[in-house]
Amino acid sequence: MRPLEIGTPSLIALTAVITAAAIWLIIFAVRATKSPRNRPGIRVDLVDQARELKALGQIQEAVFLVRGETGMSQRSAARFVNRL
Repeated sequence: MRPLEIGTPSLIALTAVITAAAIWLIIFAVRATKSPRNRPGIRVDLVDQARELKALGQIQEAVFLVRGETGMSQRSAARFVNRL
């Protein structure tokens, strides 16, 4: 019985397919971790508290509150507070 022989073009194609699959899996994993599916919505009382802090001129405190309660990034929380 002779060993299985793989030619150079076939080996290159196989390597390309495996590499593409690995890259796709990495991209999929990164995207899945960035947007959790069962993240709770923003509570109404949180919106009221943040709006009140913003009205008092305490914008950084409002951003800190939103970040702490929701897990948003600094940028997202700042945008949220600025839109209130």
